[in-house]
Amino acid sequence: MSELLLELFCEEIPSRMQKRAQEDLVRLVTAGLSEAGLSFARVRSYSTPRRLSLVIEGVPSKSSDVREERKGPRVDAPEKALEGFLRSTGLTLEECEIHDDKKGQFYVAVIDREGQQTRHILMNVVTNVVRNFPWPKAMRWGSGRLKWVRPLHSILCVFNGKAVKFMVDGVPVGRATQGHRFLGGKPFKVKSFEEYQEKLLDKFVVLAPDQRAEKILNDAKALARKRKLTLVEDEGLLKEVAGLVEWPVVLMGSFDKEFLDVPPDVLMSAMKTHQKCFSLKRGGKLTNRFVLVSNMEAEDDGAAIIAGNERVIRARLSDAKFFWDNDLKTPLEELLPRLREIVFHAKLGTVAERVERLEALSGVIAALVGAEKGQAQQAARLAKADLVSETVYESPDMQGIAGRYLALAQGKPEAIANAIAAHYKPQGPSDEVPTEPVSLAVALAEKIELLTSFWTIDEKPTGSKDPFALRRAALGVIRLVLENNLRLSLTDLFDKACPDFKDSGDLLSFFADRLKVYLRDQGARHDLIDAVFSLGGQDDLLMIVKRVEALSDFLRSEDGASLLAGVKRGQNILRIEEGKDKTRYEGDVNKALLKGLPEKSLNTAIEGCRKAVAKHVKREDFAGAMGEIAKLRQPVDAFFESVIVNDEDTALRKNRLELLAAMRALSLEVADFRKIEG
Repeated sequence: MSELLLELFCEEIPSRMQKRAQEDLVRLVTAGLSEAGLSFARVRSYSTPRRLSLVIEGVPSKSSDVREERKGPRVDAPEKALEGFLRSTGLTLEECEIHDDKKGQFYVAVIDREGQQTRHILMNVVTNVVRNFPWPKAMRWGSGRLKWVRPLHSILCVFNGKAVKFMVDGVPVGRATQGHRFLGGKPFKVKSFEEYQEKLLDKFVVLAPDQRAEKILNDAKALARKRKLTLVEDEGLLKEVAGLVEWPVVLMGSFDKEFLDVPPDVLMSAMKTHQKCFSLKRGGKLTNRFVLVSNMEAEDDGAAIIAGNERVIRARLSDAKFFWDNDLKTPLEELLPRLREIVFHAKLGTVAERVERLEALSGVIAALVGAEKGQAQQAARLAKADLVSETVYESPDMQGIAGRYLALAQGKPEAIANAIAAHYKPQGPSDEVPTEPVSLAVALAEKIELLTSFWTIDEKPTGSKDPFALRRAALGVIRLVLENNLRLSLTDLFDKACPDFKDSGDLLSFFADRLKVYLRDQGARHDLIDAVFSLGGQDDLLMIVKRVEALSDFLRSEDGASLLAGVKRGQNILRIEEGKDKTRYEGDVNKALLKGLPEKSLNTAIEGCRKAVAKHVKREDFAGAMGEIAKLRQPVDAFFESVIVNDEDTALRKNRLELLAAMRALSLEVADFRKIEG
């Protein structure tokens, strides 16, 4: 068993493409090896701006021998059929075997294929990988026909310590590679991954992206501490910068303090977007210093690099200040007419028309979340105004944030300003959830309006495609409701957002799927969510979750697990017999026909539970309702141990099915047990 080391060395790969490229490299190489009959053990992949690397352990020196038996025509088949079969197998008729089956005798070609040397297989695999690599964008260079993300210089392919030498469309394959572009010196050769990694480090290349990111973060924090500053951590920026350098060197620069008059988020956005720099704070306030990451160890300790970055930062911040000062001159209300010029969707009108819908819906939701109606409506009316501001035009990630600062500068109440900034939230699982009533009202309206509008025009997510981020919107509603303990009817909100909305059931099913995703991340079971949603009319997310939690606790108990089996057994019997009888039993039990103690006891237990369960459910005490239903365990067990449901006496049979139907009806007060697995 041997080690395979592969490296594709090229010009700079865009940082955003590197992670996906690592995954594609693993997928393509391992698929090629498997298809050729080669097994393997551990697989690891790496990337830097100039290379994609892969090491696979446990690769055998040759593929296994293969014996294939190919069934041919009958021995009395026409001559042309025999000729075609022999031509496809490369055998003569005498070399074929004759087998018997029920239809007679037929020829069988037994083809033995000797395993191939791994080195020869690798030539084909690497060639196919290079020629078919799925870069989002690729280019040609020189006079060659090969397409790659950037010019591909060389390929390192070492198997079992020896180079696999060949050419791929003019690109040499061997065991040589290069280190850092400026610090690495001459090319070098390797025989193993361990030697490869060590020599790269000597040549100023940190191979693993997570190690580069860790070094950047630790060095940046240490540099900040020396100045008694705090680094503004940004995971996305950290990953991006780690993909821009092979040898990260952290430096600190500064800019003129006069720029601090501009809102801090605007400055941080400009430095992050245009120069990939980290911001620094002192005492929670932005300072005029920043952290940059260089790919060089310079003789002047980075003085020239810092000066160059400071010049660019100064220009970028000057632009940001210019745009911001211009925006301050125009009240948000005066920007609203320009929203009529922006088409939100061809079938849904302009952004201005959407704002009208948001304003109306925010007013309705305000009453449900304890917000002041006028403030909620004003916040919704102004929420999209900054889309036509110069600041957002320059930095689109400032949507909402710029609007908040403009609202505060123009004397708007803080609740309205905060709602403008928060109405897009939460935008992801790690994003914070608005809790202020006005912000909550507008954030809910933003997402409910989005969902109902696109459902109305039948633009729904399909497969992996979700161009309007509707799944994210539904998850946003779920988090807004649950994390604020809101009691809301989704169906009512759909109707308020879009009068005569006709797709409530379908949209509720969509929410059920998103709720499964959310609760599964919290450790809940998806089948329990189905069991609650199946009851019908379940559109109060908070109550659904409480039911699911109570059901989960119930099923973890011994009584719950045992009763689940009994109830499902009864439901299965009912399903089969109702299918045969073409009828549905409703639980109308005739007490006079209850013959034995087990069925009488079960009927008494069901009648005793019914009122108690109803009271608990009315009080939304689902744990209490589950506790009452748990009392059925012993009567149910006794019933199935001694009672034959399908009695020869049709009257007894019908009455016993009615008894099972009564048990089904009682269980449906809390959940549809048929949906529960196990």
